Amino acid sequence: MADYNYYETLKVNPNASQAEIKQAYRRLVKLFHPDSNQETANHDRIIRINAAYEVLGDAHSRLNYDKKLRNGFPQGKSDRQQRTAAAQQKYQATRKTGRDVDEQVEEWLRSIYHPVNRIIFRILNSLQEQIEKLAADPFDDELLQEFLDYLENCRDDLKKAQASFRSLPNPPSLARSAAHLYYCLNQIGDGLDELEYFPASYDESYLHAGQEMFRIAVGLHCEAQESVVN
Repeated sequence: MADYNYYETLKVNPNASQAEIKQAYRRLVKLFHPDSNQETANHDRIIRINAAYEVLGDAHSRLNYDKKLRNGFPQGKSDRQQRTAAAQQKYQATRKTGRDVDEQVEEWLRSIYHPVNRIIFRILNSLQEQIEKLAADPFDDELLQEFLDYLENCRDDLKKAQASFRSLPNPPSLARSAAHLYYCLNQIGDGLDELEYFPASYDESYLHAGQEMFRIAVGLHCEAQESVVN
């Protein structure tokens, strides 16, 4: 992928606040993701948007990125992306035979894909039930606490899935599936962020935004599964 200036990708000023960056990211995802808008869908654009938000959406990563921009370093890859690319190159260099390739694919599916897939499925398929429970009385302290406990459990599961996903580079033949899983995990994280705002304000727009993020994550999850099958 060519190098891109992440601020230009998200169409924000380099002095934009973290809230403005997050708002710009959501707007662009809704504009270009096929699950949100078929007329303007652009898969490559979505990949660039997610890559930019991965860096600019985190204050620490953004600070490091800004330093690199000032020093004239390449703009297109974060430190973690560079480390991942190096790990993948090392991983590919160890391949010797078709049997080695098959074993590496099987290992990634067994150790990474299937465990992460189960966690994603559990999180995505549990939200609607929790929303319906809370809808009975959003101001009920007991129901609200159950909802908060649910979100905390989802957050813990998400961290486990992310740690597992980063533990082993994906085989090149499964790069498409791995990319969909990666973006799916990001969408789940953003959805949880939105849902966690609701108890502080009782603003239902946060629930709707969280559900929309989860809906996009469902589409990405399906694409990851289809990529493995194909």
